[in-house]
Amino acid sequence: MSLPRSVALERTLYTLAAPVLAAAPNLSPDSPVNTAIQLAGAAGAGGWYLAYKSDEPGTGRKVLRWSPLVLAAAVDVAAKNTPGWGPWCVDALLAAGWAAAGLLVLPFSRHTRRHHRPALATPAPAPQLQPAAPEPFSAQPDDGASSFTRQVRQLWENRGMPGRTIVVKATPHPGMPHDLSLLLRASEAGRPISGLTEEAVAAAFGVEVTDVRIEAVARQYGREGGPGWKEVHITPDANERRRKAPTVHEWWADRIGAAGGAVPGSEFVKEVRDTERKVTHYIAQVPDEMGEPRVNLHALAAALKTKYDEGRLFVTVDGNQVLVSLWDTSPLAQVFPATKELLTPDKDGRWVTGYLGNGQPARNRVYTDRGAAHGLFVAPSGGGKTQLMALHIAADALFGAVVMLATEAPDEKTAALGRHTARYGVGALYMVRLLRALVALMEIRGEMPWEDGQVHEWDPTRPGCPYRMLSAYLDEFLSAARNGDYGAEIMDLAELVSVKGRKYGIGIKVAGQSIYVQDGFTQLLCENLRENCIPVVLKVAPKKITDMFRALGIAPEHIPDPLPRSFSPAEKGRIERIMRGEPEPPADSNTGGAGWIVEAKQPEVLRTLFMDFKAGIDGYFPEEVEHLTDYEIRELEARDLWFDWTEPPRPGEFGPEPGDDEEDQDDAPKQGGGKRRGGGKPTTRRDEVTSPRQALEAIRKLSGV
Repeated sequence: MSLPRSVALERTLYTLAAPVLAAAPNLSPDSPVNTAIQLAGAAGAGGWYLAYKSDEPGTGRKVLRWSPLVLAAAVDVAAKNTPGWGPWCVDALLAAGWAAAGLLVLPFSRHTRRHHRPALATPAPAPQLQPAAPEPFSAQPDDGASSFTRQVRQLWENRGMPGRTIVVKATPHPGMPHDLSLLLRASEAGRPISGLTEEAVAAAFGVEVTDVRIEAVARQYGREGGPGWKEVHITPDANERRRKAPTVHEWWADRIGAAGGAVPGSEFVKEVRDTERKVTHYIAQVPDEMGEPRVNLHALAAALKTKYDEGRLFVTVDGNQVLVSLWDTSPLAQVFPATKELLTPDKDGRWVTGYLGNGQPARNRVYTDRGAAHGLFVAPSGGGKTQLMALHIAADALFGAVVMLATEAPDEKTAALGRHTARYGVGALYMVRLLRALVALMEIRGEMPWEDGQVHEWDPTRPGCPYRMLSAYLDEFLSAARNGDYGAEIMDLAELVSVKGRKYGIGIKVAGQSIYVQDGFTQLLCENLRENCIPVVLKVAPKKITDMFRALGIAPEHIPDPLPRSFSPAEKGRIERIMRGEPEPPADSNTGGAGWIVEAKQPEVLRTLFMDFKAGIDGYFPEEVEHLTDYEIRELEARDLWFDWTEPPRPGEFGPEPGDDEEDQDDAPKQGGGKRRGGGKPTTRRDEVTSPRQALEAIRKLSGV
């Protein structure tokens, strides 16, 4: 048996040193040998101390290596302090035990060999002839693959070849130590890969299932494809980076475009920051086969770290594209001052009413391709209806139209507007007289020849028109329509003007707090106004949103959510205020003038321009107020319809007087229509009046002309 030289030398030293260790203290206690042994023991103790204090690994091995010296000194001291050889020759026994321990453990020779754990000294086995080690089995023959691919193949085979596949190629991802892509094929030619799962791959590489993605392989030139091939991406490092610091594309895909996200199926296109307007635009699109994008506004607000009711988030859908606008502060909380330039209609009759939530100017119109435009303004008290009506009156006046204003009840702002109109008055009586004049003007204008000698329907783009466009504003219309004396006729005449007036350059602009048929509107009036104007609805109560827009003909999927009660951000620190027992600051109700404009099939949120009545409104209007032509006035006077409409009812204006006897009534010309001052049903109903001429005849009968 052959032993390593270090082992044989160490055993020889222990065998020779043991007798000396036992005899030296007994034969010569003052011998230098004892001193040398004790110094060696002190050195060994110092080695123990250094091993204990060291932060490096291998403390136990160092302690064991110094043990023979420390134990030898201990045996020498014990032998020196026992009388003679000690009882039962204990000195010799201690020395023999020390030598036996050294021969068994061999601390020096065992620990000087690298990567060798301390072990008991055992006889070396007899050398035997070993068969040549077999080459490791590989399901993939050597094809000159890279060392990285070969290492991955070995790991793949050691893990049992998941899905009965073999690794064709493994590609590491630059900068990602643990990320790689695998090109796999079935281990049996002609068999599809069917049992490969993300779980099996994740278990093979010791990663999470979410870090594995399996994709199909398309056929390429020089390489097969199809169901017998798969491409696997293992990306734990990329996913960790994506969770902690995602790019905008990754953030959109994970939070917004994912299944169940705010805009499922959408793909991020680009981000645009408008520094001047303080808004960030996100543009995305969905595949054409998905149709129109589906947007969950509340989930989108959460993904963008805002609240839906803050009024900062607005979404515009255009085909398969989505524009998400996130403002630093809500644009609906801003004040957009009206200017003469914004209110002046362009060549197409359009002017700026306000600004949409996405920052675009919201435009209305003074005429359409069908003729004069009507108007429909809906808002509760304090919602900004008078402000909106003032903007329209200014736009019509700047266009050169004749403007008349009738309101059911007076107030400061309408009185200021009245100074810039051809006629202004208050009350249901004034409104019915105005409407009678409009009906008469429809016949008068229908007979007025143009410069070419022909009669035409009103068209602002055709030269030679003998009259101006006329806009009649009816404020608090529904209140006037409920009037006991004149309400029925007001509704009849307004409906008639809404049908025919546009062809003669006459538009009526109805303002009120409701457009419900059950509140007084007729279905025909509502439809005519809606189809020949761009309605504006301001500050509607949440419970009325659905019914209000349904009455405007808006499809259920386009009915908007209610606007917040305030666009001002909530003050932070509520918890601290509660702990201190302080009251909450007052809410800023700043939604006046905010609402929706309905130009297309879907309402758009807007904030109307602000006209400062306190500073004076003269600068918004032209210097001169336009009036009817002299011919029109003469024709109205001939019909007894042009006078001071604020005076009390004239005798016979609304039917026979209560004091007339039956004989006088029988001899008098038949007077139909109208509402008697004492009440009753008007004899001329809207189903009997089908043309301006019939309406004019009814008015003549009412007036006794």
